[in-house]
Amino acid sequence: MNTAPLLKRLTVKYLPFADAGSEGFPLSEILRLSLFQISVGMATVMLLGTLNRVMIVELYVPAMIVAAMIALPVLIAPFRALLGFRSDTHRSAIGWKRVPFIWFGSLWQFGGLAIMPFALLVLGGDTLYDFPYDGEILAALAFLMTGLGISMTQTAGLALASDRASDETRPRVVALLYVMFLVGMGVSALVIGWFLRDFTPLKLIQVVQGAAVVTVLLNVVALWKQEQVRPMSREERAAPRPLFRDAWADFMAGGQAGRLIAVVALGTLAFNMQDVLLEPYGGEILGLSVSATTLLTAAWAAGALVAFAQSARWLAQGRDPYRIAAVGLLAGIVAFSAVIFAAPLDSAPLFFAGAACIGFGGGLFAVSTLTAAMTMPATGTAGRGLALGAWGAAQATAAGVAIFTGGTIRDAVAATSLPDTLGPATGYSMVYHVEIALLFATLAVLGPLVKLGTYRKPETETTKPGIGLAELPT
Repeated sequence: MNTAPLLKRLTVKYLPFADAGSEGFPLSEILRLSLFQISVGMATVMLLGTLNRVMIVELYVPAMIVAAMIALPVLIAPFRALLGFRSDTHRSAIGWKRVPFIWFGSLWQFGGLAIMPFALLVLGGDTLYDFPYDGEILAALAFLMTGLGISMTQTAGLALASDRASDETRPRVVALLYVMFLVGMGVSALVIGWFLRDFTPLKLIQVVQGAAVVTVLLNVVALWKQEQVRPMSREERAAPRPLFRDAWADFMAGGQAGRLIAVVALGTLAFNMQDVLLEPYGGEILGLSVSATTLLTAAWAAGALVAFAQSARWLAQGRDPYRIAAVGLLAGIVAFSAVIFAAPLDSAPLFFAGAACIGFGGGLFAVSTLTAAMTMPATGTAGRGLALGAWGAAQATAAGVAIFTGGTIRDAVAATSLPDTLGPATGYSMVYHVEIALLFATLAVLGPLVKLGTYRKPETETTKPGIGLAELPT
């Protein structure tokens, strides 16, 4: 009896991600390409988590300077559209478009992480020399280099995955790449935290530069043989390239792309204003311990993972990604309402449920809007790299603005007499109410896109029900 067909059917039915592959882009190559998301997740943990704490606690750097350094990579985000466009139109002798950008993005990421520990030690005053603003300049350079590397690698990597995936499997590939990004963040946080449990300047240098080396190794493995060699003649390479402004005009023609960018920016702003406030809210208002509030990240991640599985399932069934984004926005409204009511009800379970629902709503919104950008039809000189770059620029810029705005609103309200009158949760509650208002505004902007109904499930003979990533039981 030949058991190979049976084993193949069982694998596709029960193993996560098994149905994300296609004939031109098998699962093994998808998983290998997704390693760039692991490296990006590791760098993100470095910038937003580990180094944030090290600078403030161990190196005694003022919090305002730390916040400025962490915000610097956001300055690179608006250029993601340009980076994506350049990867669309890049010409080389061997015909590669995406791989050179992934490679040079890896080098920028490596360079930023390589010099970062020394820059932070100088910033913390651990040096025999004292030049004006030497630490600030070096640290700013390291953070900018790392941010540029992240933007270049992620934009080109997502565009390459979109190029290689079939119409049928593209939604599952998107969800898989998002899951790998979360895996990279989670595993990196545990490993880096374990290595730095007994902090010394030497350990900081070893860990951060070790992460730089791992970044290059992961990305080299990820891009190996992912793009076909298509030799170009000298005349083809010398031909005039399309201009970015022309491609941008083509991309924005018809209003659908511009509205999608507005939806991404507004929705990201709505979901991310609470990023720096949930744990303080749990500790200050609900009296939760440090270990209890740490579990909020796990609750958020669990909700996000469920959202990735559910969104891939719905997209595989041919549902409109804009309608899925609307479901995510509605879930966000329910989530922030639960967080608000957790204070007067003094209910920690309601608070954790709200945190998980925030992850669920944000996950649905992110995957569906990214899928809409990846499947947006090319117009004129506008390619997928430009669309994905525009999505990344809107998402990353809005996330940075949201974090700053959320903290500012909370502090501004706390400085007034309102907390004495309405209770200590007033500052936090104000932020959550603003987020709910922004979610309603996003729904209003999203409405015409849902009406357009431009997304359709690809009709192929191989389309059939399964489990895998698209059908994970939720």
